Amino acid sequence: MKTGEISSRSPEETLALAGRFARALKGGEIVFLRGPIGAGKTVFVKGVAAALGLKSSPTSASFSLMKEYKNKRNRLFHIDLFRLEEGEVFNLGFEEMLEDERAVILAEWPDPIRHMLPADRLEMDFILKEGDDRVIQLHSFGRVSDALLEELCKAAKN
Repeated sequence: MKTGEISSRSPEETLALAGRFARALKGGEIVFLRGPIGAGKTVFVKGVAAALGLKSSPTSASFSLMKEYKNKRNRLFHIDLFRLEEGEVFNLGFEEMLEDERAVILAEWPDPIRHMLPADRLEMDFILKEGDDRVIQLHSFGRVSDALLEELCKAAKN
């Protein structure tokens, strides 16, 4: 496991950071996003989607649980499990998501699916500070997510 920490001073900075991070995505990556409501998780997802060239802009998936965004080259699954327990998530189609090698999975409030997805994942904990400032703590588990963590830390320095 590798760890890192980056900061963002505004939603615009979070969008830009996510856009630079998205350039490292090849498909098959899983990213867990945690933090209180309003911490910037969905803003980060929007930045990734825009950088991948996806036409629709993600919104909070809280009421639909999962949204899929795709174009000819990329596929993004945005999952929000805020109100669910582990036993309630079996019918969301994770097997199909995992079979698509070009799919990127971004899961907010991921604890109910933690044991259902492969162990290689990047975890991002969004921590609110004063005003629009956020600290994002990073934890990677596996070779693919280790490389993503390094790319995200590099993106934060640019």
